[in-house]
Amino acid sequence: MKYRFTLLKSFSVLLLMMMLTGIAQLASAQTKINVKGVVKDATGNVLPGATVNIQGTTQSTTTDVNGAFKIEVAEGSILKISFVSMVAKFIPVTKNTTTLNIVLEDSNKQLNEVVVVGYGTQKRSDVTGSVTTVPKSRLSQLPVTNVLQAVEGAVAGVTVTTSSSIPGRQPSVTVRGQNSISAASGPFVVVDGIPLTKSGGSLNDINPNDIASMEILKDASAVAIYGANGSQGVILITTKRGTTGKPVIRYNGYAGYENLGHILEPRDPASFTQKFLDYESQNHLTQQFPEPVYNNSERANYAAGRTIDWVKEVTQQGFMQDHNLSVTGGTPDVKYFLSGDYLKQKGVIKGYQYNRASVRSNLDVNVTSYLSVGANLYFANNNYDGGRANLLNATAMSPYGNIYNADGTYAIYPMAPEQLYVNPLLGLTTDQINRSVNISGNGYAEVKFGGVLKGLKYRLNAGYTYLPTRVDGYSGRLANTPLGSATAVSSETNSYTLDNLLLYTRDFGKHRIDFTGLYSAQQRKYFISGIAGTGYINDELSFNQIGIGATVSGASVNGFSGSYSDRYALNSQMARLNYSYDSRYLVTLTVRRDGSSVFGANTSKYGWFPVVALGWNVSNEDFLKNSKLINSLKLRASYGKTGNEAVSVYRTITSDGTVRFPFNGVSTVGIQANNLGNGNLHWESTNQANIAADFSVLNSRISGTVEYYDSRTTGLLLNRALPTITGYNQVVDNIGKVANKGIEVTLNTRNIDGKDFRWESTIVFAANKNRVVALYGDGKDDIGNKWFIGKPINVIYDYKMTGVWQTGEDPSKQDPVAKPGDLKFADINGDGKITADGDRVILGQQDPKWTGGLTNTFHYKNFNLSIFVQTAQGMLKNNADLNYADESGRRNTPAAVGYWTPTNNSNDFQSLTYTNTRGYGYPRNASYTRIKDVTFSYVVPQRLLDKAGISGLTFYLSGRNLKTFTNWIGWDPEANYSTRGSGDWVNNYPQTRTIILGANISLK
Repeated sequence: MKYRFTLLKSFSVLLLMMMLTGIAQLASAQTKINVKGVVKDATGNVLPGATVNIQGTTQSTTTDVNGAFKIEVAEGSILKISFVSMVAKFIPVTKNTTTLNIVLEDSNKQLNEVVVVGYGTQKRSDVTGSVTTVPKSRLSQLPVTNVLQAVEGAVAGVTVTTSSSIPGRQPSVTVRGQNSISAASGPFVVVDGIPLTKSGGSLNDINPNDIASMEILKDASAVAIYGANGSQGVILITTKRGTTGKPVIRYNGYAGYENLGHILEPRDPASFTQKFLDYESQNHLTQQFPEPVYNNSERANYAAGRTIDWVKEVTQQGFMQDHNLSVTGGTPDVKYFLSGDYLKQKGVIKGYQYNRASVRSNLDVNVTSYLSVGANLYFANNNYDGGRANLLNATAMSPYGNIYNADGTYAIYPMAPEQLYVNPLLGLTTDQINRSVNISGNGYAEVKFGGVLKGLKYRLNAGYTYLPTRVDGYSGRLANTPLGSATAVSSETNSYTLDNLLLYTRDFGKHRIDFTGLYSAQQRKYFISGIAGTGYINDELSFNQIGIGATVSGASVNGFSGSYSDRYALNSQMARLNYSYDSRYLVTLTVRRDGSSVFGANTSKYGWFPVVALGWNVSNEDFLKNSKLINSLKLRASYGKTGNEAVSVYRTITSDGTVRFPFNGVSTVGIQANNLGNGNLHWESTNQANIAADFSVLNSRISGTVEYYDSRTTGLLLNRALPTITGYNQVVDNIGKVANKGIEVTLNTRNIDGKDFRWESTIVFAANKNRVVALYGDGKDDIGNKWFIGKPINVIYDYKMTGVWQTGEDPSKQDPVAKPGDLKFADINGDGKITADGDRVILGQQDPKWTGGLTNTFHYKNFNLSIFVQTAQGMLKNNADLNYADESGRRNTPAAVGYWTPTNNSNDFQSLTYTNTRGYGYPRNASYTRIKDVTFSYVVPQRLLDKAGISGLTFYLSGRNLKTFTNWIGWDPEANYSTRGSGDWVNNYPQTRTIILGANISLK
């Protein structure tokens, strides 16, 4: 044993001496040079995160927040400086190469950008499909809680709508209009190659600070690689990765306040009482009290002049803060990225809040020259706890009501004995727990082959997501629930994805082949259970012992009592071939086969989705190579088919529900018809054609993209009505068709390009038109659902208001039941009466006819100013704020909403006695233009930071939703509001204005 140890020690010493000798010889042969520099774009913007690599090695570093870098390089080496959206530069290193000022050209103008296209990357010049990269400035310089908020209005063909600004609420998004009637219209989301959509997660779980790039795939060629999931577009998100070099610590933080973007003020006390007097006058009523109020409890406050601003009582100064700390670094063979983030948002309405804590770890390891492995781990905890105030009730309350009882508790009925309105603050006395966790992990292993198989790679991607949620609540006596009511609902979602990829890339002279083959399996399992109880002797235990209630049952979850579970699975095969000749002529062929568990037994669960795309880099032709006018020009076209499942699990299966009925005096459980399955259901299929031109002209001072698309979706999955004698009301069937077409334009301009002052602009424009082509095969419209053949999917179908009936006018020949002060409607069919069948018409569409955005960015030395304006035009929406039933004169109404009197003869608003028996929706023009965000930043000069050991420091001030220009009467034209009858008061949360002060710091 001693001999073996001595031999091992001697061998180790010999090996160490040889290594030291080799290193010394290498050091003497190659002089090391410390190179530092700054990387900027053509307009002078610094580029944080640019990669500086020693060509032929794995040694690299990245630039800090000021675009600065330092790296030790051997003399004679070549530095490659690259950035995702720029053309790479190669710099030979000599003994005089110590300080570099690198300017990278915008590859959007040169068509050389490297973009993520799904299961890989491509040069922009080789891309034949419609792939839009979200500007990095939108991802890195805006304080948003959800990345979609940064995309809104900034990408042509992508419509992001913030229907409610509730903290933690995700905006809705559509890509190139709506291709389905019943299916979800949102795009498929993939994060680091693993689907986020259908896993139970959402973009709310992703920390925007962790995102390195975001691509949006729009046409059939781009999305076909995702087959059944691609018909509504695809969003690809790539998170940040580690780099070679010593650890770099970065902190990004901001804090600021939120307030209501616009307040729809209720009537002040004088206007409120005048409305009450006008109501009594119009109804010929005698005033009940000497004071002009409706309820006895209001009299004392009126006499004393005590009033309440109920909107002020339920709102508060919102506050928002975010703190992000990341560490990145590594060796040539092991690179890591660690990130931790904490976000806290206090809403502008009392009780609303959102907290998110997240941690991400990305690791990449080169095990050998031919084997690489990596792992991504992510944890996010979302907290929406808290009882909430009711803004809808607050706007309805009398200013002479009472907030509190004598003992300091909230008065349940502020206008007692009036019981139509409860105190809007009662929700704050309830106990509410609403939390979700996203635990995701995915890894990869990649093997590179050599020899005759050079260019061939095999990659295995595996991802797993676990999503538990908890929603518990208790409403007690202080919240007007005398017996107490408790619920506790928990769910969990488990999902996995396995991708087997075979990739082959090879150049043969002027020919280039890029092949991707895929076999994939996905599965999601979902389970939810709940319990509910009522009848508690006190409120002390809240929802913590629901079982002691007088009545305990299973909570209603997904239409089932107590619990529910389902399983979804998808198996896929895909092949994609990219061919390029001399970087001039491009061909992409893609075919994907998907099999989904949601379809029935009488048809194949599999669908085939083929696509072909062509591209021509015209600027690479000899006749344009030396053009002084056209710097780059590429023409491309594609045509193919994508799919959509459009139906939830188990809809193809006939199932029964349970019902209790008395039998021999005993309550017995029986069954009844529930869902009629259709085993013949198959995919919705979308065929789309796309033609486009990418260009840059005038020394790349102007660049952009123009695209036109035309698509048709067939086999829509719709509910077909059935005779009730069958025991079922409807069955899902493949029976409809819709069409979509539109144009998209993106322009980038460098308006002024001076030494100290620069100004550039980005303009986006998109117009979309969709229409229903067919419904049930009988050529008839579906008036109940407001679907009309030849018209857009989402239309306003209603009476045409022409004014208000005035005193002295004769309505007998048009609307015999009308009286002065009633709304006047057009008699469309001329039968002398207003009826639902004869006089309702299509008044407009709910989706915008066109959208646009304009970004102007100004730079003066170290100061930067960005101003972004968005617009949405040509949409009509029902206005709930005009549709308040006055409720016998007791309700407060918005000051901006007038009413008719015999003296003012309003032709816009009805009288206080009008009853909306026809269900008129009050549609109004909801077009708007908004100053969406303005950001002012200052980059501290590096010479001031070096002594402090700081490699970068930027301060910024940013404002969002600063001003909206619209004719809309209401809180905001983009948001949706519920009426009292709908019961969905929680979502009545207006658009907010945010002012943020932040700093980005990077330590050496």
